[in-house]
Amino acid sequence: MQILQVKKQLVLTSRLEDLGHLPLKALRSETGELFVAMDPVGTKDGDWVFTIANSAARDAAGDKRLLTDLTVGGIIDGWQPEQK
Repeated sequence: MQILQVKKQLVLTSRLEDLGHLPLKALRSETGELFVAMDPVGTKDGDWVFTIANSAARDAAGDKRLLTDLTVGGIIDGWQPEQK
C-alpha cells in the first residue's frame, strides 16, 4: 500500500470495456511520482488516500475482471505529509 494525494479526475473519451466505468484519478506521491488509479470510493481533488496495488487492486475495485493494478482503498482524514 502507498499513501498518495489525488490531483484530479481523468476524463476518457473512450476506454477498453475491461476497464469498467469507475472513475480514474491521477495521484501524486510525496516525492512527485504520478500514478493512475481506479476510484470506487469517491475521492475529491486534494484528498490523501491509501492505495491497493497489483492483483489485490482488482478485488478492491469490486470486480476481478477489471484491468487495473492500482485502486484507491480509502480516504485518510487529517493526513499531513512529513516535512523534509
